[in-house]
Amino acid sequence: MSYDSTPRVLSIQSHVVHGYVGNKSAVFPLQVLGFEVDFINTVQFSTHTGYKHLKGTMLQNKEMEEIVEGLILNDVDYYTHFLTGYSRSPESLKQIAEVIKKLRAKNPNLTYVCDPVMGDNGKMYVPEDILPVYRDVLVPLADIITPNQFEAELMTGMPMKDLDGALKIIQALHAKGVKTVALSSTELGDDNTMIGMASSGDSCYKIEIPQCDSKFTGTGDVFSALFLAWYHKTNSDVKLTLEKTIATLQTIVKDTYEKARVIQPTGEISPKLRELRLIQNKATIEDPVIEIRATKI
Repeated sequence: MSYDSTPRVLSIQSHVVHGYVGNKSAVFPLQVLGFEVDFINTVQFSTHTGYKHLKGTMLQNKEMEEIVEGLILNDVDYYTHFLTGYSRSPESLKQIAEVIKKLRAKNPNLTYVCDPVMGDNGKMYVPEDILPVYRDVLVPLADIITPNQFEAELMTGMPMKDLDGALKIIQALHAKGVKTVALSSTELGDDNTMIGMASSGDSCYKIEIPQCDSKFTGTGDVFSALFLAWYHKTNSDVKLTLEKTIATLQTIVKDTYEKARVIQPTGEISPKLRELRLIQNKATIEDPVIEIRATKI
């Protein structure tokens, strides 16, 4: 058992030396919100893949196995939450499924939050043979999943052309055993807004998210971490969790965008100016101001 009431997260995601994706996006917000975070980095890259040059190393499956074994042998493997993001191979995902089983042996009430990172805007950026492992192995083990529209469509084989399609997809994911489904972004809005959705099975909410004319890397990773945190802190209030998560993200994205535009007023903003300003928005992470409310569907 844990020796105090502090929630404890094990996060297995990618790591970049410069910038914010994967664990670099997730660990800081979780710590600021009062969570103990242990993290295993699946890759260690100089920057994220949106930059011209990519250098770094990947954690081998054997190495991850040894790290987890060390946690178990030293009896420091009690976690309240388990969070996973980007994985590069089906083998690494199968290994994560084994890790979940080991952690649940220590804490049967472990909450597993799975961000099934596979792609966006109609394109997969992981090997295609990762899809069946997410769909058939990991998702049924998850308590909360946070896919974007493309990933939700991939996992169910169903299209999301309208709100009705979105609800059918959400129900199909619930049918796999997932208690809470949060769609971090969908294309169901208009030119100015994206729609986010969250469902706990008995109630489903949508929220309109203003868009700005730039894409940001790491927002999905921040979304999953914040959703995990607020779902715990609000005692599983899915509406309030969605509102607080989006309020935080909106402030960070807006601030990052505005500061970038001061330096680069026109054209496509360079990757280094689009790195999320997490540190500068620590106060917002701790206490987001909700300006956009979620509505019940």
